[in-house]
Amino acid sequence: MEDPYTVPYKGIYAICDENGSKAEIIEHSNCYGGACWSLHHYAKSPAVTNAKAVGECIRYSVKTGPSTLELKSSVAAAGIESVICDDSKNEVQITYMGIGGGGIGATKCRAFANGVLRFEISESGGGKTATGKIFVPKRKRVLIAIDDTDSCDEGATWTLTHNIAKAVSCEDSVYLSQALVQLYPVPEKTQNCMSTVLEFGCVSDAAKEKLVAGIKELLLKYSVSENTGMLVYTAFDVTEDLKEYSHLGRTMRVSREKTLETAKTNNVEIVLDGNGIIGAMAAFAWFAQPIEAVKPEFDVNSI
Repeated sequence: MEDPYTVPYKGIYAICDENGSKAEIIEHSNCYGGACWSLHHYAKSPAVTNAKAVGECIRYSVKTGPSTLELKSSVAAAGIESVICDDSKNEVQITYMGIGGGGIGATKCRAFANGVLRFEISESGGGKTATGKIFVPKRKRVLIAIDDTDSCDEGATWTLTHNIAKAVSCEDSVYLSQALVQLYPVPEKTQNCMSTVLEFGCVSDAAKEKLVAGIKELLLKYSVSENTGMLVYTAFDVTEDLKEYSHLGRTMRVSREKTLETAKTNNVEIVLDGNGIIGAMAAFAWFAQPIEAVKPEFDVNSI
């Protein structure tokens, strides 16, 4: 073993809102046990407003700017001290602190993650308090909602969309999550009536446009349905209007006219305009919530 005390993270990414007042730090771990330890302790940081595990990823919602982080062995042994969004450099500066093994995680393990542009780390390990500062690209959240790519005889939207997302994922547009969303089962459904939302972090508008074009091209190549719908929504948070639409789409039949109206009102881009847009629009509200998204909202006894 070259370095028995370092477990590099697979990737660390930062999504910022429009004015840089809040961000989400997404850490893709190589050691789930260590990541859960971090989640327990980091969630107590003053900068962290919410923290959750989504598969092997730990996602920290944070308020940007400096904060005072007080560490205490075994109780609050590590945390996020500050997150700074630098618009001039299109970068995010994340400062971690930790004691002992938590200090190694806060410094070396994160410094060598994919997505890190550069780093500054102090000595760590033993009983020392360590500080690690990493710099990552500032990213925008881009959500791609897709429905109706299969038929009664072949295909599955969730497999196709996941494989497409992996194929187009790159340094400038990283694939962050997928959620399968249970819709109200209308007669036109192929089988289970599910739509999908893909989440990406893009470093620029040009990266986003290349991403969208790549997904569209692969959908046109591999979809076996003439009604494929593909929608794009770029924002840090999903609007209340999109959440309300999702509730409708998960509890009753929704018209195409309602979908088009919702797209216009919420700046949703229609890339492929098959009737799959009706179910796709209901998926946006469930990005990064894959466990909750698959649960029906409709009365299952009425079907």
